[in-house]
Amino acid sequence: MLCSVNRVEQPTGPRAVTRRNSAPPCCRGKTLCIATVWIHAFRHGHPLYRLHTNMAHQNQCHYGELMGFFYNNSNARDGWDRTQLILVQVVGSLFCCFILVSNAMVIAAIINNKRFHYPFYYLLANLAASDFLAGIAYVYLMFNTGEVSWKLTVKEYFIRQGLLDTSLSASLANLLVIALERYISIMNWKVHSNLTKKRVTLLIVLVWAISIFMGAVPSLGWNCICDLEDCSELAPIFSRSYLVFWSVSNLVVFLVMVAIYMRIYTYVKRKTSVLTPHTSSSVNRKRTPIKLIKTVMTVLGAFVICWTPGLVVLLLDGLHCERCRVMLFKRWLLLLAVLNSVMNPCIYSYKDEEMWTTFKNLLRCIGSGTWRQRSSKANVRPLSSSQVTGNSQPPSEEAKNNEQGVLKT
Repeated sequence: MLCSVNRVEQPTGPRAVTRRNSAPPCCRGKTLCIATVWIHAFRHGHPLYRLHTNMAHQNQCHYGELMGFFYNNSNARDGWDRTQLILVQVVGSLFCCFILVSNAMVIAAIINNKRFHYPFYYLLANLAASDFLAGIAYVYLMFNTGEVSWKLTVKEYFIRQGLLDTSLSASLANLLVIALERYISIMNWKVHSNLTKKRVTLLIVLVWAISIFMGAVPSLGWNCICDLEDCSELAPIFSRSYLVFWSVSNLVVFLVMVAIYMRIYTYVKRKTSVLTPHTSSSVNRKRTPIKLIKTVMTVLGAFVICWTPGLVVLLLDGLHCERCRVMLFKRWLLLLAVLNSVMNPCIYSYKDEEMWTTFKNLLRCIGSGTWRQRSSKANVRPLSSSQVTGNSQPPSEEAKNNEQGVLKT
């Protein structure tokens, strides 16, 4: 102990000579003794004092620092060559413009075409809105990366990453809600579910509330600003525990959606095989739900392919894998994420003929300035004779004679 006194008895002489070491004398008061101990430890560089100093430095919060401080702390080296950065910004800007315009057209098509006024298409429009937000997030990210990212404040970095996290959470939550809606409708062997507009609106509000909360979690306190030892490499102010939670939760949702669609696919396959030998016409009338399932499964497959590698790399960074060199994959994973938002509108228009027809009508409306006229025409499709009359009987002789008389006149 620092407050101990070592007494050494001299072997010769009747009087004992007391010699004290360099430690401070014992104290009667507890507070005075503790203060004396720390003064002595400071003078002699005691390990206990050095440990306390390091702990105090680690527990200090660094909200006033720029992002360069956190990049240096995490040893994150992601230098961008100026030519490479300009090329990425130009190409990325073109992609982002396409994302914004195409997803805006998807939303406009669903609003204007009355054939799309069903729960599935409302949720699809919400998915397009999340991709639209992703386009905005990518634009903000591209012009705040490279050397600029080192000069960002903590608040600006939270905004940059929060936009990305919110858009990803919204896309994932929308796909999960669409999967549940498809499951309900297919199990009842219907084209569309019986969800009311009020319930669909409530689902959309719930999706965005959860997404905004998930995007704001790091700024609410789950970060490493006050604990530099826990900082990750890909996101220098995000704690590793948060990256593990984020990646694992998203991967679990992926597995849940894949399980739902596998269940839907097996049910539709079995149902179709049972109905085909007996009533082929009824199966033909029920092809629409199968087409919608194929569209959603294609969207889900593209989402899983584009986002799973990034989530795996985030998980490795959260687990503090030093040999993984996660910074090498950062740019390519970001490119995959951008491509996913580019692919979704293309999938909608390719898999859904009605959507593609509405897109063309919207483009014509924009070019000619007759938005309302053409959009109303887009809602009407000519019906076949069997759909109008309800039967396939040939016209009578009297009808033929009347028609010939009209042609002669």
